[in-house]
Amino acid sequence: MSLHKTIPHKRPASFAVKRAVDVAAAAIGLVILSPLIGVAALAIRCLMGSPIYFMQERPGLLGVPFTLVKFRTMADTRSPSGDLLPDADRLTRLGRFLRRTSLDELPQLWNVLKGDLSLVGPRPLLMRYLQRYSPFQMRRHEVKPGITGWAQVNGRNAITWDEKFALDVWYVDNWSLKLDLKIILLTVVRVFSGRGVTQEGKSTVDEFLGNSGTGDNVGIGT
Repeated sequence: MSLHKTIPHKRPASFAVKRAVDVAAAAIGLVILSPLIGVAALAIRCLMGSPIYFMQERPGLLGVPFTLVKFRTMADTRSPSGDLLPDADRLTRLGRFLRRTSLDELPQLWNVLKGDLSLVGPRPLLMRYLQRYSPFQMRRHEVKPGITGWAQVNGRNAITWDEKFALDVWYVDNWSLKLDLKIILLTVVRVFSGRGVTQEGKSTVDEFLGNSGTGDNVGIGT
């Protein structure tokens, strides 16, 4: 699936303001939240060992890959044969807490500062998904991905992939600074409520297998 090489319908001036807000908010956030980030890192080191961070290549604007940084939430527990155990078995109690409170996302402020992410945009998924998207779904990459997004405040991981992608593309077509502010405020409410972190009865998110299949409990990252 080829990606668009340009983004003809976006407003450069508004996106320049969006980038300025991203940089300022990420820098301030890293300073103010540094004690919390430090405590989370120390807790992971003491209870789960090293590494503290989970780093994975993800598709950014126009599908260009970048390295996403999150706090690690899963142990590297393996079966007697040496294979990693299923995600549900490796997700630790601390990891569940970090995910429920979205504290595992805090290191992504560094991605925002670098320009890989925006504060608001479609969530960056897995590189292998790029070959599985329909042309409509691929449009989610016409804007920079974000730490939070329209799909995250309208169900997060508790909604279907089709619903999630429809919300992502709606955001692409209806983006504004006002909408970003609304999403940020709604994100704060969702974080405190803890709703939609996972699908009901599952510990991680089903993998997106494309438009002709259903996912199984594989997960999209640790």
